[in-house]
Amino acid sequence: MDKRNFAFDKVNFILLAIGMIVVIIGFVLMSGGGSTEEAYDPGIFSPMRIKVAPVVCLLGFVSMIYAIIRKPKDE
Repeated sequence: MDKRNFAFDKVNFILLAIGMIVVIIGFVLMSGGGSTEEAYDPGIFSPMRIKVAPVVCLLGFVSMIYAIIRKPKDE
């Protein structure tokens, strides 16, 4: 099959996978235990959850967008 028929090349798929992994890491950083009515957990407002994790997710989504709009090089 001719390679010109595909919209993505191998590099696009690798960049897309890396972006997905970064987004998953961001969501894992956001996860954790929450507060209940009996016990208050101040960890829900930690900088890791409210600043770092959303930025990591944003970078992952931006890299996925770049992977989608990147034009494959002609050989």
